[in-house]
Amino acid sequence: MAYIPYGAYWSTPFARWQGSLSHLNSIEFAAHVAKSQIERIGLSPASFDFAAFGQTVLQKGSFYGGPWFTAMMGAEGLAAPMVNQACATGARLLATAVGETLQGAQQALIVSGDRTSNGAHVYYPAPNGPGGTGDHENIVMDSFGHDPWARNAMIQTGENVAAREGITLEEQHELTLHRRAQYDDALADNCAFQRRYMAPLDVPDARFRKTVAQLETDEGVEPADPDKIARLRPVMPDGTITFASQTHPADGNAGMVVVADEGRAREIGGVDHPLIEVLAIAQAREEKGFMPAAPIKAAEAALDRARLLITQVDAIKSHNPFAVNDIAFARAFGVDWRTMNNYGSSLIWGHPQGPTGLRAMMELIEELVIRGGGTGLFQGCAAGDSAMAVLMRVR
Repeated sequence: MAYIPYGAYWSTPFARWQGSLSHLNSIEFAAHVAKSQIERIGLSPASFDFAAFGQTVLQKGSFYGGPWFTAMMGAEGLAAPMVNQACATGARLLATAVGETLQGAQQALIVSGDRTSNGAHVYYPAPNGPGGTGDHENIVMDSFGHDPWARNAMIQTGENVAAREGITLEEQHELTLHRRAQYDDALADNCAFQRRYMAPLDVPDARFRKTVAQLETDEGVEPADPDKIARLRPVMPDGTITFASQTHPADGNAGMVVVADEGRAREIGGVDHPLIEVLAIAQAREEKGFMPAAPIKAAEAALDRARLLITQVDAIKSHNPFAVNDIAFARAFGVDWRTMNNYGSSLIWGHPQGPTGLRAMMELIEELVIRGGGTGLFQGCAAGDSAMAVLMRVR
């Protein structure tokens, strides 16, 4: 379908909301990082004939978001659509780029930047309402707390799947502790694994004039204390999900280059480096109120498109906002959840929404490279009981 040049991708460290990145406009911040990363890769902004910018949390200037991003990055002549598919935005960006390459684009740039910190408070006028009083919305908090179609909070979807599948609090905590140990593997040897796609970040001030902090790796990841976790109570009455078995909101951005042909991929990534081929991308939607189970259907659709079986997949990476996600997925496909998400996952390193899937796919690529190649599956759920899945091969 299309290719991702080896090493032509990046992610900032993710910072827990209200942390070191909370003061930055996410569009300006993404352009600031992309400009330096494109230079690192050895490309010119003028070399791209397509770009797309992914965002799920409204920022000042979002109306001009895509073209504003490319102009700040140094590609003033490059138009760019804004892409938003909630937590599946990363996979949707990749699908958008692949679609463009099938229509003639040769080199595409996909970037997503989100800031869950300090979400916008929006007022919607309603002249015909009682006394002309309008409606209002907190873009971040109200989206977490209420699906206007399913009429439930995000966490309720996790509880619905836990109840349907008989997933206990203890199983979820066991998975959380295992996922944290996998994340610790990525921090070993001075974060050697993360350094394959993430560079230490000089955090700029809001005007991008001076450095105000430095991030070597993710900020705000909680230590794993089994005794403390065992004492946690469920967030919802009679529920099973605790604060340990769900992810935390975060800020950050990520980007990736996608090209149309193998030759260009090797030219950018290096002839001695692995080749990454996108095999299939699919989406799906689950029963109302059962979001964490949606990746099962999306993965089935992607495998069908690629004519592959789950037994032919060498590594699985998930966006897992709840521990329930991975347990339900593993049961559906008959795989051991302990073998999934080596080196980390969003359950542990956080969830800035749009960039989350892009980072997970980078980690999937690097895991496959370490093992000497193979086929990888990324899957993740998104708002509206939906999900996307991506199959790729490293050779």
